[in-house]
Amino acid sequence: MQLQKEGKKQSGGGPELSIDSVTRTGSKSKIASVRKTWSMFWKAVVLMGFIFPFLWMISTSLQTFEETMKFPPTWIPASPQWSNFVEAMSSGPFLTYFKNSVIVTTSIILIQLAVMIPAAYAFAQYKFFGNKILFGMVLLAFMIPGQVTFIPVYLMLADAGMIKSLWPQILPFMSNAFGIFLLRQYFMQIPQEIVESARLDNASEFKIIWKIMIPMSMPAISTVALFSFVSHWNDYFWPLVMTDSEAVRPLTMGIAMLRETEGISNWHIIMAGNVVLVVPILIVYLFASRQIVKAFVYSGIK
Repeated sequence: MQLQKEGKKQSGGGPELSIDSVTRTGSKSKIASVRKTWSMFWKAVVLMGFIFPFLWMISTSLQTFEETMKFPPTWIPASPQWSNFVEAMSSGPFLTYFKNSVIVTTSIILIQLAVMIPAAYAFAQYKFFGNKILFGMVLLAFMIPGQVTFIPVYLMLADAGMIKSLWPQILPFMSNAFGIFLLRQYFMQIPQEIVESARLDNASEFKIIWKIMIPMSMPAISTVALFSFVSHWNDYFWPLVMTDSEAVRPLTMGIAMLRETEGISNWHIIMAGNVVLVVPILIVYLFASRQIVKAFVYSGIK
Protein backbone atom coordinates (compact mmCIF):
# COMPACT_ATOMS: atom_id res chain seq x y z
CA MET A 1 0.00 0.00 0.00
CA GLN A 2 1.41 3.37 -0.98
CA LEU A 3 1.82 5.84 1.85
CA GLN A 4 -0.04 9.04 1.30
CA LYS A 5 2.04 12.19 1.23
CA GLU A 6 -0.13 13.79 3.86
CA GLY A 7 0.25 10.76 6.14
CA LYS A 8 -2.33 8.99 8.20
CA LYS A 9 -4.25 10.12 11.20
CA GLN A 10 -3.00 8.86 14.51
CA SER A 11 -5.25 6.64 16.57
CA GLY A 12 -7.67 8.51 18.79
CA GLY A 13 -8.39 11.24 16.26
CA GLY A 14 -5.10 13.10 16.83
CA PRO A 15 -3.51 15.50 14.34
CA GLU A 16 -2.08 14.21 11.10
CA LEU A 17 1.64 13.49 11.10
CA SER A 18 3.27 13.44 7.69
CA ILE A 19 6.54 11.77 6.77
CA ASP A 20 7.84 15.07 5.36
CA SER A 21 7.15 16.93 8.61
CA VAL A 22 8.97 14.28 10.63
CA THR A 23 11.95 14.46 8.27
CA ARG A 24 12.04 18.26 8.43
CA THR A 25 11.83 18.22 12.22
CA GLY A 26 14.67 15.71 12.44
CA SER A 27 16.83 17.74 10.04
CA LYS A 28 16.26 20.96 11.98
CA SER A 29 17.14 19.20 15.22
CA LYS A 30 20.39 17.87 13.74
CA ILE A 31 21.32 21.29 12.33
CA ALA A 32 20.63 22.95 15.69
CA SER A 33 22.75 20.31 17.43
CA VAL A 34 25.65 20.82 15.01
CA ARG A 35 25.46 24.60 15.39
CA LYS A 36 25.45 24.31 19.17
CA THR A 37 28.46 21.97 19.07
CA TRP A 38 30.43 24.32 16.83
CA SER A 39 29.44 27.29 18.96
CA MET A 40 30.68 25.58 22.11
CA PHE A 41 33.89 24.55 20.33
CA TRP A 42 34.75 28.07 19.21
CA LYS A 43 33.86 29.50 22.62
CA ALA A 44 36.27 26.99 24.17
CA VAL A 45 38.98 28.00 21.68
CA VAL A 46 38.52 31.70 22.47
CA LEU A 47 38.48 30.99 26.20
CA MET A 48 41.72 29.02 25.98
CA GLY A 49 43.24 31.86 23.98
CA PHE A 50 42.66 34.14 26.99
CA ILE A 51 43.50 31.64 29.72
CA PHE A 52 46.58 29.98 28.19
CA PRO A 53 48.98 32.98 28.49
CA PHE A 54 47.98 33.43 32.13
CA LEU A 55 48.51 29.74 32.95
CA TRP A 56 51.84 29.79 31.11
CA MET A 57 52.92 32.84 33.10
CA ILE A 58 52.10 31.15 36.42
CA SER A 59 53.81 27.93 35.38
CA THR A 60 56.99 29.73 34.28
CA SER A 61 57.08 31.83 37.46
CA LEU A 62 57.38 28.63 39.53
CA GLN A 63 60.05 26.93 37.41
CA THR A 64 63.80 26.78 37.74
CA PHE A 65 66.06 28.38 35.15
CA GLU A 66 66.83 24.95 33.68
CA GLU A 67 63.12 24.12 33.30
CA THR A 68 62.45 27.34 31.40
CA MET A 69 65.13 26.35 28.87
CA LYS A 70 63.82 22.84 28.22
CA PHE A 71 62.21 21.69 24.99
CA PRO A 72 59.53 20.49 24.92
CA PRO A 73 58.57 23.02 27.57
CA THR A 74 57.73 22.09 31.14
CA TRP A 75 54.08 22.57 32.03
CA ILE A 76 54.06 21.55 35.68
CA PRO A 77 57.20 22.40 37.70
CA ALA A 78 58.76 19.42 39.47
CA SER A 79 59.33 21.56 42.55
CA PRO A 80 57.62 24.99 42.64
CA GLN A 81 60.19 27.73 43.17
CA TRP A 82 58.45 30.28 45.40
CA SER A 83 61.81 31.95 45.87
CA ASN A 84 61.42 33.40 42.36
CA PHE A 85 58.94 35.91 43.77
CA VAL A 86 61.36 36.91 46.51
CA GLU A 87 64.13 37.41 43.96
CA ALA A 88 61.85 39.44 41.68
CA MET A 89 60.83 41.76 44.51
CA SER A 90 64.41 42.16 45.74
CA SER A 91 65.85 43.03 42.32
CA GLY A 92 65.14 46.75 42.82
CA PRO A 93 63.00 49.17 44.82
CA PHE A 94 60.00 46.91 44.23
CA LEU A 95 57.97 48.22 47.17
CA THR A 96 58.50 51.78 45.95
CA TYR A 97 57.20 50.83 42.51
CA PHE A 98 54.19 49.10 44.08
CA LYS A 99 53.44 52.08 46.34
CA ASN A 100 53.64 54.48 43.39
CA SER A 101 51.21 52.35 41.38
CA VAL A 102 48.74 52.29 44.26
CA ILE A 103 48.97 56.07 44.81
CA VAL A 104 48.68 56.95 41.12
CA THR A 105 45.84 54.53 40.35
CA THR A 106 43.82 55.41 43.45
CA SER A 107 44.25 59.16 42.89
CA ILE A 108 43.17 58.90 39.26
CA ILE A 109 40.05 56.90 40.13
CA LEU A 110 38.95 59.30 42.88
CA ILE A 111 39.56 62.42 40.78
CA GLN A 112 37.84 60.92 37.74
CA LEU A 113 34.74 59.99 39.73
CA ALA A 114 34.59 63.49 41.23
CA VAL A 115 34.66 64.96 37.70
CA MET A 116 32.67 62.38 35.72
CA ILE A 117 29.64 61.94 37.97
CA PRO A 118 28.55 65.63 37.93
CA ALA A 119 29.34 65.90 34.21
CA ALA A 120 27.31 62.79 33.35
CA TYR A 121 24.47 64.03 35.56
CA ALA A 122 24.38 67.36 33.73
CA PHE A 123 24.31 65.68 30.31
CA ALA A 124 21.55 63.29 31.42
CA GLN A 125 19.27 65.67 33.36
CA TYR A 126 19.64 69.09 31.73
CA LYS A 127 18.57 69.95 28.18
CA PHE A 128 20.66 73.10 27.86
CA PHE A 129 21.73 74.76 24.63
CA GLY A 130 24.66 72.90 23.08
CA ASN A 131 24.12 69.74 25.15
CA LYS A 132 24.46 67.39 22.20
CA ILE A 133 27.40 69.32 20.74
CA LEU A 134 29.33 69.19 24.01
CA PHE A 135 28.53 65.51 24.45
CA GLY A 136 29.70 64.88 20.90
CA MET A 137 32.99 66.56 21.78
CA VAL A 138 33.28 64.22 24.78
CA LEU A 139 32.83 61.23 22.47
CA LEU A 140 35.39 62.72 20.10
CA ALA A 141 37.89 62.99 22.95
CA PHE A 142 37.24 59.31 23.67
CA MET A 143 38.65 58.49 20.22
CA ILE A 144 41.92 60.42 20.64
CA PRO A 145 44.74 58.18 21.95
CA GLY A 146 47.18 59.47 24.54
CA GLN A 147 50.09 58.90 22.17
CA VAL A 148 48.84 61.87 20.13
CA THR A 149 48.91 64.36 23.01
CA PHE A 150 51.84 63.23 25.15
CA ILE A 151 54.40 65.64 23.63
CA PRO A 152 52.54 68.91 24.41
CA VAL A 153 51.49 67.51 27.80
CA TYR A 154 55.09 66.59 28.60
CA LEU A 155 56.34 70.05 27.62
CA MET A 156 53.74 71.76 29.83
CA LEU A 157 54.51 69.55 32.82
CA ALA A 158 58.26 69.94 32.30
CA ASP A 159 57.90 73.74 32.25
CA ALA A 160 55.94 73.47 35.51
CA GLY A 161 58.75 71.42 37.08
CA MET A 162 56.56 68.38 37.79
CA ILE A 163 58.48 65.67 35.95
CA LYS A 164 60.19 64.40 39.10
CA SER A 165 56.86 63.95 40.91
CA LEU A 166 53.84 61.67 40.54
CA TRP A 167 51.63 64.44 39.13
CA PRO A 168 52.50 63.83 35.44
CA GLN A 169 50.96 60.38 35.84
CA ILE A 170 47.80 61.75 37.47
CA LEU A 171 46.84 65.19 36.11
CA PRO A 172 46.40 64.23 32.40
CA PHE A 173 43.78 61.65 33.42
CA MET A 174 41.50 63.78 35.59
CA SER A 175 38.57 62.89 33.36
CA ASN A 176 37.49 59.91 31.28
CA ALA A 177 35.31 60.30 28.20
CA PHE A 178 34.16 56.68 28.27
CA GLY A 179 33.21 57.02 31.93
CA ILE A 180 31.10 60.12 31.23
CA PHE A 181 29.40 58.30 28.37
CA LEU A 182 28.61 55.17 30.42
CA LEU A 183 27.39 57.11 33.46
CA ARG A 184 25.21 59.37 31.31
CA GLN A 185 23.57 56.33 29.72
CA TYR A 186 22.94 54.87 33.16
CA PHE A 187 21.62 58.11 34.66
CA MET A 188 19.14 58.39 31.78
CA GLN A 189 17.58 55.07 32.85
CA ILE A 190 16.76 56.39 36.33
CA PRO A 191 13.06 57.44 36.45
CA GLN A 192 12.69 61.19 36.13
CA GLU A 193 9.87 61.10 38.70
CA ILE A 194 12.37 60.26 41.44
CA VAL A 195 14.53 63.28 40.61
CA GLU A 196 11.53 65.61 40.30
CA SER A 197 10.17 64.38 43.63
CA ALA A 198 13.48 65.19 45.30
CA ARG A 199 13.47 68.67 43.77
CA LEU A 200 9.95 69.28 45.07
CA ASP A 201 11.31 68.48 48.52
CA ASN A 202 13.85 71.29 48.00
CA ALA A 203 16.78 68.91 47.61
CA SER A 204 19.84 70.55 46.07
CA GLU A 205 21.44 69.12 42.94
CA PHE A 206 24.41 67.99 44.99
CA LYS A 207 22.08 66.14 47.38
CA ILE A 208 20.27 64.51 44.46
CA ILE A 209 23.58 63.27 43.09
CA TRP A 210 24.80 62.08 46.49
CA LYS A 211 21.58 60.55 47.82
CA ILE A 212 19.90 59.29 44.64
CA MET A 213 22.17 59.05 41.61
CA ILE A 214 25.23 57.51 43.23
CA PRO A 215 23.40 54.81 45.27
CA MET A 216 21.24 53.84 42.28
CA SER A 217 24.20 53.83 39.89
CA MET A 218 26.75 51.81 41.84
CA PRO A 219 27.04 49.13 39.09
CA ALA A 220 28.01 51.76 36.51
CA ILE A 221 30.31 53.59 38.92
CA SER A 222 32.01 50.33 39.88
CA THR A 223 32.48 49.48 36.22
CA VAL A 224 34.04 52.84 35.40
CA ALA A 225 36.33 52.56 38.43
CA LEU A 226 37.37 49.04 37.45
CA PHE A 227 38.14 49.97 33.85
CA SER A 228 40.15 52.96 35.05
CA PHE A 229 42.00 50.79 37.56
CA VAL A 230 42.97 48.19 34.95
CA SER A 231 43.98 50.83 32.41
CA HIS A 232 46.25 52.83 34.71
CA TRP A 233 47.57 49.92 36.76
CA ASN A 234 48.81 48.35 33.52
CA ASP A 235 49.94 51.60 31.90
CA TYR A 236 53.52 51.46 30.68
CA PHE A 237 53.78 54.02 27.90
CA TRP A 238 52.81 57.11 29.90
CA PRO A 239 55.18 56.50 32.86
CA LEU A 240 57.92 55.64 30.37
CA VAL A 241 57.84 59.10 28.80
CA MET A 242 56.82 61.07 31.91
CA THR A 243 59.27 59.77 34.53
CA ASP A 244 63.04 59.96 34.82
CA SER A 245 63.53 58.77 38.40
CA GLU A 246 63.07 55.43 40.13
CA ALA A 247 61.42 57.26 43.03
CA VAL A 248 58.30 57.97 40.95
CA ARG A 249 58.17 54.98 38.61
CA PRO A 250 55.23 52.54 38.88
CA LEU A 251 55.23 48.75 39.03
CA THR A 252 54.98 48.29 35.26
CA MET A 253 58.30 50.08 34.85
CA GLY A 254 59.81 47.95 37.59
CA ILE A 255 58.72 44.74 35.83
CA ALA A 256 60.20 45.98 32.56
CA MET A 257 63.49 46.74 34.30
CA LEU A 258 63.72 43.11 35.45
CA ARG A 259 64.85 42.29 31.93
CA GLU A 260 67.85 44.56 32.43
CA THR A 261 68.73 43.52 35.98
CA GLU A 262 68.02 39.80 35.62
CA GLY A 263 68.88 39.26 31.98
CA ILE A 264 66.49 38.51 29.16
CA SER A 265 66.82 34.72 29.65
CA ASN A 266 65.68 34.68 33.30
CA TRP A 267 62.05 34.33 32.37
CA HIS A 268 61.14 32.64 35.64
CA ILE A 269 62.01 35.84 37.53
CA ILE A 270 60.34 38.10 34.97
CA MET A 271 57.15 36.04 35.03
CA ALA A 272 57.12 36.07 38.84
CA GLY A 273 57.11 39.86 38.68
CA ASN A 274 54.27 39.77 36.16
CA VAL A 275 52.20 37.55 38.45
CA VAL A 276 52.58 40.15 41.21
CA LEU A 277 51.40 42.80 38.72
CA VAL A 278 48.34 40.82 37.61
CA VAL A 279 47.07 39.49 40.96
CA PRO A 280 45.55 42.82 42.16
CA ILE A 281 43.60 43.10 38.91
CA LEU A 282 42.16 39.61 39.33
CA ILE A 283 41.17 40.30 42.93
CA VAL A 284 39.39 43.54 42.02
CA TYR A 285 37.67 41.91 39.04
CA LEU A 286 36.34 39.02 41.14
CA PHE A 287 34.55 41.50 43.39
CA ALA A 288 33.28 43.74 40.58
CA SER A 289 32.36 41.32 37.77
CA ARG A 290 28.63 41.27 38.59
CA GLN A 291 28.54 45.05 38.75
CA ILE A 292 29.99 45.24 35.24
CA VAL A 293 27.23 43.05 33.81
CA LYS A 294 24.54 45.09 35.58
CA ALA A 295 26.03 48.36 34.33
CA PHE A 296 25.93 47.39 30.66
CA VAL A 297 22.47 45.80 30.94
CA TYR A 298 20.79 48.76 32.64
CA SER A 299 22.61 51.43 30.66
CA GLY A 300 21.18 50.08 27.42
CA ILE A 301 24.60 49.36 25.87
CA LYS A 302 24.73 46.12 23.88
